[in-house]
Amino acid sequence: MIPEKYKGIIDLPYHGSETRPKMDRVNRAAQFSPFAALVGYYEILGETDRQTVLQEDFGEDDRTELDRKLTLLIEKEKQRPLITVTYFVPDEKKEGGRYVTETKNIKRVDTTLRKMIFTDKTELPLDSIVSFAEKEETDAPD
Repeated sequence: MIPEKYKGIIDLPYHGSETRPKMDRVNRAAQFSPFAALVGYYEILGETDRQTVLQEDFGEDDRTELDRKLTLLIEKEKQRPLITVTYFVPDEKKEGGRYVTETKNIKRVDTTLRKMIFTDKTELPLDSIVSFAEKEETDAPD
């Protein structure tokens, strides 16, 4: 249904410009498509929402206990024991980071370079380790 105010002009022929070519549909549609006025705005909002935690400051007793466990682990490294290790990963973009817990087989502990090397060739700085424990490898029944 055509509104009453347009009935007088609706059937008149369209007179386009004689000096300018008619714009193709793709370019005409691009004029009316939505756009982001601030490029990267939603990424910045997502980054602001992302949560990090501050690294806990461990006491001397905790570090001593970790060193003791590390010494015991070094003695067993030829057996490539399976350990569950928790470590802190600093965030690249903002203050803080996150704690990660993984279970891996240890290859060796390099006390000179202060890193733990695993059989999957990943390396972990000893200073980032919060805790670790040797896992008992049990064969699960089928």
